[in-house]
Amino acid sequence: MTKVLPIREDPAPEPPALHARAMDNLAFIRSTMENAGAFTAVSGWGMVIVGFMAVAASFIASAQPSTARWLDVWLALAAAGIVVQLWAMLAKARASGVPLLSGPGRKFVLAVSPPLLAGAVLTIVLHRAGMTAILPGLWLLLYGAAVAAGGAFSVEIVPVMGLCFLAAGALALFTPLAWNDWILAIAFGGFHIAFGIPIARRYGG
Repeated sequence: MTKVLPIREDPAPEPPALHARAMDNLAFIRSTMENAGAFTAVSGWGMVIVGFMAVAASFIASAQPSTARWLDVWLALAAAGIVVQLWAMLAKARASGVPLLSGPGRKFVLAVSPPLLAGAVLTIVLHRAGMTAILPGLWLLLYGAAVAAGGAFSVEIVPVMGLCFLAAGALALFTPLAWNDWILAIAFGGFHIAFGIPIARRYGG
């Protein structure tokens, strides 16, 4: 049987307008740059504030009459420190026009969160088991792991700070318990101040 062909073929679809293709290309380039760039919204000044808070907390905690009160002081510092850092990072991101939770920022948060969540759970478990003495070393190790992992998506100095916390955590686990508050003061206080100042000066706050 003879095949019947249409008299007129359907017209070819019109190519997208030039400006639409240009906008698509710009969006692709911007997305690629965001995903490939380093996360620079880590706030150096926020770290400095947390560092001074940690030094004060170490003196207050060392003067507490019981382990439970000592733990309350450090848990209060942890909660306040998270609030200060989030506020400082959000302010820096807004000021510099850097999206906080897209591209490297999202990767930074995803890398930092698991060790911190593990630290929160282990703090509860070890406190209930009466093993509070090893908490300083555990906190420093997991915080260092979080900072080092997140630092892979941030500026170069951040993972170096994470390694310093890891070293302090190892030191806390193999030194006398009486040294713990001093090691926490040097690490959570001194490291945050020492690394926060150059981050603030070199990377816009």
